[in-house]
Amino acid sequence: MSARADIKIIQLHPEQAEQLFQRIEPRIDKADFDLIVEVFNSVPQVLEYLAHKDITVKKLQRMLFGVSTEKTDRVFPQDAPTPSDPAPKPDPKEPKKRPGHGRKGAKDYPGANVVAVAHPQLHEGDSCPSCKDGHVHLLKEPAKVIHILAQPMFPATLFHLEQWRCGRCGEVFTAPPPPEAGVSKYDPNVGCQLGILHYEYGMPMTRLQTVQANLGVPLPIGTQWQLMENTAKDLAPVFTELERQAAQSPLFHTDDTHQLILDVAKEIEAQTEEEHDSERKRTGIFTTGVVARCEGHDIVLYYTGRQHAGENYGDVLAQRDPDLPPPILMCDALSRNVPKAFQIILANCLNHARRRFVDAIPDYPQDCRRVLDDLCLVYRFDAQAQEQHLSAQARLEFHQANSGPIMTLLHDWMLNQMEGKLVEPNSALGDAFKYMLKHWKPLTRFLNTPGAPLHNNLCERILKKAILHRKNSLFFKTMNGAHVADIFMSLIQTCKACGTNAFEYLSALVRNAPRVKAEPGRWLPWNFKSALPFTDSA
Repeated sequence: MSARADIKIIQLHPEQAEQLFQRIEPRIDKADFDLIVEVFNSVPQVLEYLAHKDITVKKLQRMLFGVSTEKTDRVFPQDAPTPSDPAPKPDPKEPKKRPGHGRKGAKDYPGANVVAVAHPQLHEGDSCPSCKDGHVHLLKEPAKVIHILAQPMFPATLFHLEQWRCGRCGEVFTAPPPPEAGVSKYDPNVGCQLGILHYEYGMPMTRLQTVQANLGVPLPIGTQWQLMENTAKDLAPVFTELERQAAQSPLFHTDDTHQLILDVAKEIEAQTEEEHDSERKRTGIFTTGVVARCEGHDIVLYYTGRQHAGENYGDVLAQRDPDLPPPILMCDALSRNVPKAFQIILANCLNHARRRFVDAIPDYPQDCRRVLDDLCLVYRFDAQAQEQHLSAQARLEFHQANSGPIMTLLHDWMLNQMEGKLVEPNSALGDAFKYMLKHWKPLTRFLNTPGAPLHNNLCERILKKAILHRKNSLFFKTMNGAHVADIFMSLIQTCKACGTNAFEYLSALVRNAPRVKAEPGRWLPWNFKSALPFTDSA
């Protein structure tokens, strides 16, 4: 039986509803009774919207669940009361016009094959065909015509080599393959492109197998995996070198998200209760993202397994020079994000604290408006510091002068609300107050430590790639598969952070694998071009 057939439609007339309310009103608390009446009365409104011919699914979703953004001007209802001392709003800026009109010029096709076409009739010094008096000369800039073809993502070329056989001795002589045939069936950069499609753009291997088969160039799943695994072995020395250099960074962002590895999940399921107790009943599997903010570039690292973010980050810090000062760690307030055996300067994400007030808006709009408007000013000051390209020390002084008084007043106000019992401690607003007051020092690290960020958005953005892979491929089968993904995603996201073309970079690594293994420090995304042989860099 379908799910729709299980739904029982009840027709209730207004008189019957009134009689129902009269029967239950004496039996329950008045507040509960009023809530039931409000919920009951909201059903006809929803049905009326559904019956309206102009309603769309998107409008209905927004009506039932609210807007999907946390911006201050979008999360408050239109009739929400405004505070007595509203924060000043910024001057409206003229909206930026969207550049372009959908068409691309020839310069926008750097990956196109270039074919030089000579004029069939004209040569240097010939008479002008138009005026007959002048002479033509070759221009430096040629005219350009683009022609785009449809083909498989991985095209193939089949070489037919002539074969000759001796009629007397029977020996066969085969024509040698041309240089463009390569030395193996698959070009070295096939594994690189597969890794980018799979781990950057979320292309499942089953889907790619189907596409390639339909276009006449089969690429089975097993072959795809073998190519990516072999490529990851060539990339591994650079991954190790990135870990070593990342460990020396003065600032880190870290967070994790849930992941699934089938073999590990089976091991967890097979554990006895005693083993669970020794492991503190840890049953989770995670992908940790670590962003090291080095001078001039960022390094992005991924780790997938049973360890939490703090443990993976601790493994990175184990390679840190002991003479360096403690680094700044930006993360949320979960204790598992902090390494146990290393000294750090902890900074917590202000966005996580702000989000608790966003969730409490329906019941406490005026108090939440006060907090969000104050934080809006702080974020605006931080944006101004970035626009002015202030140094870490100058940014600290700027925040102390502008954001410091705002945060001090906000702290005192929240403390007075709690100590004066003006807010219920167990309410959503009280919970938001307690969270912010408990973690006040790491939440306001930007007011006393040069270079401390306000939020952890940088790490949350890079974790979206792990989430995208989880949505499309659902799981890893083995720890080895997870490690291959960590290598690819780490190098690809580090390339993006450095403004380097990931495909060009990965292809250079696999084509120069022996040199990369010998000197991985010369083959990083920001310096690899200087290590390329002349023929590759030309």
